[in-house]
Amino acid sequence: MERFAKMFERVDQTTGINEKIAAMAEYFRQEPIEEKIWAVLLLRGRIKQTPLTSRALRASFARLSQAPQWLLDECYAHVGDTGETLALLMSSGIMKLGGGTQERSLHQWLTEECPGLRQLDDQSLDDKLLQFWSSTRPEHRFLLNKILTGAFRVGVSDRLVLKALAQSSGESEAVWHQWLLGKSERDFEELKRVFLGQAPRRETLQAVPFCLAAPLDNAFFESEQPESYFAEWKWDGIRAQIIKKADKVWIWSRGEDMITESFPEIAQMAGSWPEDTILDGEMLVWGDDHPKDFHLLQRRLGRSKITSAILKEAPATFVAYDFLHLNGEDLTHLPLELRRRHLERFVGENPRDRLRLSPLISFQSWQELKNLQQTARERGAEGLMLKRKSADYTGGRKRGVWWKFKVEPYTLDAVLLYAQAGSGKRSNLFTDYTFALWRDQELVPFAKAYSGLDNKEIEELDRWIRRNTKEKFGPVRSLNLEQVFEIAFEGIAPSPRHKSGIAVRFPRILRWRKDKKPPDADRLEDAWKLIAAPV
Repeated sequence: MERFAKMFERVDQTTGINEKIAAMAEYFRQEPIEEKIWAVLLLRGRIKQTPLTSRALRASFARLSQAPQWLLDECYAHVGDTGETLALLMSSGIMKLGGGTQERSLHQWLTEECPGLRQLDDQSLDDKLLQFWSSTRPEHRFLLNKILTGAFRVGVSDRLVLKALAQSSGESEAVWHQWLLGKSERDFEELKRVFLGQAPRRETLQAVPFCLAAPLDNAFFESEQPESYFAEWKWDGIRAQIIKKADKVWIWSRGEDMITESFPEIAQMAGSWPEDTILDGEMLVWGDDHPKDFHLLQRRLGRSKITSAILKEAPATFVAYDFLHLNGEDLTHLPLELRRRHLERFVGENPRDRLRLSPLISFQSWQELKNLQQTARERGAEGLMLKRKSADYTGGRKRGVWWKFKVEPYTLDAVLLYAQAGSGKRSNLFTDYTFALWRDQELVPFAKAYSGLDNKEIEELDRWIRRNTKEKFGPVRSLNLEQVFEIAFEGIAPSPRHKSGIAVRFPRILRWRKDKKPPDADRLEDAWKLIAAPV
């Protein structure tokens, strides 16, 4: 724990990317394999079953310290992080703790001490946590709290962790990306093989790091030749890879989540594919020759069982647009033009209702492509994808390989209704906002947004919120109705779960409309008109 704490401190106290990588690389070079594995899982946020929830940890601390609830709430609202809040309160002497003489490694904490905490009753949990905190050095209690809840944000991205592993081991960043894709604490023994440099077992799932698209650079394309690219529609679904291996089928999302159980009919279809096959594509709900609203697809996620009713209401289709492995042969090093031929042949030889080939769009000029892009919403698409024909399949977002050419977002002018403090480094600022539209003479919440303002605007709005709070509901503040913002979003659909009756996808603040007053904001019927627009 001591060496992990020192590495954490070095990473947390610098904004320099190279310094962060160097600190992690030094740690990885020195530590035993078990410690390295747990550190990588914590830094990448890949521990699926955390020992405790933040709520349970706060509740136990409240019982042990007998601190008034208002004090805990105010401290948490200011700090914005459970682990840090409790560590600071402990250092203030609010509860009597020992001096911390017993040191444990990460491996000991996560395999011996923490398992089973969720199953304890309140008294047993309090006794156990008091023992933990008393036996841990004061400067390490913050890290212990983070380990207990899994809320381990340290300001490093996956890419920086991979770079540090590459720097400490001699293996390339791409190889580490491949080895660690989708791995969690449930794969601990397999991870030990990886860190020992042993080949993965044949029956072990080995997905391929996803090739990602960058936003279209118009200036770059002025010098490009249209015939060098394939164009396809950009669908609003779930990016996924389907893997058939060792007589099993796995479906992975781009977020490295296993979603096989959410799409049983797709898994059944892929069960007849040749061995060692990997296809890349988009999971969609398809009907009437176009994709349905994304909210139907969301109904299938996170469920342990997909009922016959959901299968009927939201039938899934996999739209394939790349071929990565076939019969154990790695195709990713081939140019896209050749991979596409393999894909067309495969889909032709394996026809299924739930498998579609992503169609290529013919175009002769960039202007023609721009004109086609304007028709995307009529087809149920978000825009276009442009893919270089000569490019191999490269994990990550490599410039010049794939581009996304999205249509302009929907926008509505809405009134700022509520505000809440952010978390982490923004915990002392109000950065989480709720916006409303008019229905008759009433303002109805329709979207929450957290991004879109620059730092200067955030600070200015924060000062205004503090001066214009009408009521407090826990961490939420009800505000005077004065501010109007233009809200952008990618999709909109009916939703009986929301008071407004609608749900928007990826809402964000486009601009602060200081030129408008609340009566000038849009109405709910304006939002319904967007839903009723032809698709």
